[in-house]
Amino acid sequence: MTENVQKVNVNVAGGYNPAIVNLKKDVPAEITFTRTNEHGCLDIVHSKDLNFETKLPLNQAETVKIATDKVGEFDFSCGMDMFHGKVVIK
Repeated sequence: MTENVQKVNVNVAGGYNPAIVNLKKDVPAEITFTRTNEHGCLDIVHSKDLNFETKLPLNQAETVKIATDKVGEFDFSCGMDMFHGKVVIK
């Protein structure tokens, strides 16, 4: 059985591209972060709202599963909270 999963790729290089990730409510989701820049604080991405924190090794894809059971806007940021992104669930 094939599971329907929303998949989004985010490039991490001097910020997040895209900085806003749009997801549908109640559809499983994964965001894959790939850091392509050596900027120090971008080596971690975390979100208190979405309950994740992960290290981002240079030039390696790291995937985070996102719960989509709540509608709203949820922030994520680098380890020093200097660079920000947002997950919007509708």
